[in-house]
Amino acid sequence: MITPGQDAPDFELTTNDGSRVRLSALRGKPVILFFYPRADTPGCTTEACEFRDNRTLFDDLDAVLLGISPDPVSSVTRFGEKLGVNYQLLADTDHEVAMAYGVWKAKRLFGNHLMGVERTTFLINRNGQVSRVFEKVKPQGHALAVARALESSLSAS
Repeated sequence: MITPGQDAPDFELTTNDGSRVRLSALRGKPVILFFYPRADTPGCTTEACEFRDNRTLFDDLDAVLLGISPDPVSSVTRFGEKLGVNYQLLADTDHEVAMAYGVWKAKRLFGNHLMGVERTTFLINRNGQVSRVFEKVKPQGHALAVARALESSLSAS
């Protein structure tokens, strides 16, 4: 798992609107990078909607919101349209980005062992370094906790 103080691994992925995003191109702005397990599931819907509903808090802090899942582009596109998300959702279908960040993990679901994304959020500072990691995220209230942590880290720097 990537830890605070480390450089955030660079990547380039396709988004829900068909464009491509490269993390290193966002230097100069703080980035909230949240990994979610699967589009259109209850927890992921709660998390995505909370970030959507609190978007102005992140805009006020000049931050970029990016959500990443292992879903194909078509799924993140439908998910984004259904929820009216106002930020980009990225498709990490080969799990390379999730593996680079250490969030592609063995999980148990209904007694079965499988690999999947562990819900995790990374705050990345303007210089491209990870400043905070939220592990094993509970979706309810998470967006506000991230906004408070970002605001605190910006005022400390």
